[in-house]
Amino acid sequence: MKKAIAILFLLIYLFSATEVKQLLKLPAVFEHFSEHQLEDNQISFVHFLAIHYLHGSPKDQDYKKDMQLPFKTSSDSCSNFATGIALSSLHFTILHPLLILEKKQILLQNNDTFSSFLSKIWQPPKFC
Repeated sequence: MKKAIAILFLLIYLFSATEVKQLLKLPAVFEHFSEHQLEDNQISFVHFLAIHYLHGSPKDQDYKKDMQLPFKTSSDSCSNFATGIALSSLHFTILHPLLILEKKQILLQNNDTFSSFLSKIWQPPKFC
């Protein structure tokens, strides 16, 4: 059961992260590989993939066929995939309610002490 769920999630990710149009081009890979095998029967599938996907896109005789392979060109499309879980009901309970207290402003009787003290900090040093 876990394997089936893992495969399902993998498929969901693949279809959401790739263009389906590119996946529909997969048979072109095998057709083009068979064409390369007709030219050189010693070529392996891994070597074929390395030639077409790891070395850029050199303009050779079959450049148009190469560009028909999947993931060689982009159709500049954007796909979004969103999942959501619908909750039947959502309840909040506050265990410890907060009390909001009104702040009272404290006024000092003698404001001169602070202002005179602060003004003395910024004075240059004095030599006696």
